[in-house]
Amino acid sequence: MPDADPAPAAAMTAPATVPVTVIGAGPYGLATAAHLKARRVPVRVLGEPMDSWRSRMPVGMYLKSTPRASNISDPDGRHRLGDYRAEQGLAPVGDQYPVPIEEFIRYGEWFQQRCVPEVERSSVVRISYRPGGFVLALDTGEEYTSRAVVLATGLPPYARVPQVLAKLSADGLLSHTSEHADLTPFAGRRIAVIGAGQSALEGAALLHEAGAFPTLVARTNHLVFGVPPETDHSQDRPLATRLREPGSNLGPGWTLVAYARGPAAFRLLPDGTRAHLVRTVLGPAGAWWLKERVEGRIPTLTAHTVRTAEASAGRARLRLNGRTDELEVDHVLAATGYGVDVERLTVLDESLRRAIRRTDQGAPRLSPGFESSVPGLYFTGLSAADTFGPVLRFVCGTDFAARRTSRAIAAANGR
Repeated sequence: MPDADPAPAAAMTAPATVPVTVIGAGPYGLATAAHLKARRVPVRVLGEPMDSWRSRMPVGMYLKSTPRASNISDPDGRHRLGDYRAEQGLAPVGDQYPVPIEEFIRYGEWFQQRCVPEVERSSVVRISYRPGGFVLALDTGEEYTSRAVVLATGLPPYARVPQVLAKLSADGLLSHTSEHADLTPFAGRRIAVIGAGQSALEGAALLHEAGAFPTLVARTNHLVFGVPPETDHSQDRPLATRLREPGSNLGPGWTLVAYARGPAAFRLLPDGTRAHLVRTVLGPAGAWWLKERVEGRIPTLTAHTVRTAEASAGRARLRLNGRTDELEVDHVLAATGYGVDVERLTVLDESLRRAIRRTDQGAPRLSPGFESSVPGLYFTGLSAADTFGPVLRFVCGTDFAARRTSRAIAAANGR
């Protein structure tokens, strides 16, 4: 348990202790809040609805998930993407339909308005602990105490940039894909895109389509793309195919079925195995519909790694290990993914961060109910992927996560 902080003066006049606060109003935060409400647990929900999707993912992007894997979980299953489309007068869609990010954002906002209308558009600037609960300081100046906190902060705290590229930041020559909601300002410029996963491949395609000149630099020997679905609905495939490769929210195949349906069992695997699988299952790879937008259109340096990176006359000079020795560009876009590390959650005060037991990779160790080693502090979404597996990297993981987390919190509140 973290050391108790002195009670802030402002907290002395704060309202009564809140049973639970959900921080974050993206898919995982909204799903958790909806399930807590169904269990009659009073909850405050803080954050701008779908903010990261709107401000950190590029216009023109499509979801890698199929429509059936893009449903935000609500207790009654009445607020799925298909329900939103039906209400908007749009036709039903299946696995062959890539979901535009603009549509998914509108769906998320629709879900919030119907299931969690009480979201407070405030940001938490600090979370500390004292006997009786967690003290939350908001950007509005309010401070209050909550007995439980669910962190559903999503991707932003965990953006990962290789150290070899880091020095380019000082000269404004480096950014992470999560920093761009619009790639059109790069038109006419030469960009090195580092990576081989979905964000790298789609980022390169969007840059090319915006009039930029991207070059993909990937350490993998060849780019990988998904296989186009044979049908819109898995059950329409031939029986022999379904037996050999049953469908799941993560894709066809028995292995993906296990990851999609067995996150509770995934938690029982050794740390190293879990960490490896979370990094490698379904990646690095691009969606099937990206292939024609990349192959033959984007110059690609596979089997290359960056040896050194330095600024030179306002440009970035990359020295490479591979058949090409050097690459000079106007900007480097790091599509190098995310790494969950509690130390990056600076919204938690230092004593609270120190009290959280972690894996060797820095991810929080979580109970079957998503609770950390600090009683009352829960993690969901990407923060929980190292515990429960790759399904927590996708929207479809909201169902397992929200049901388990809300059940644990409700039990702790005698519900």
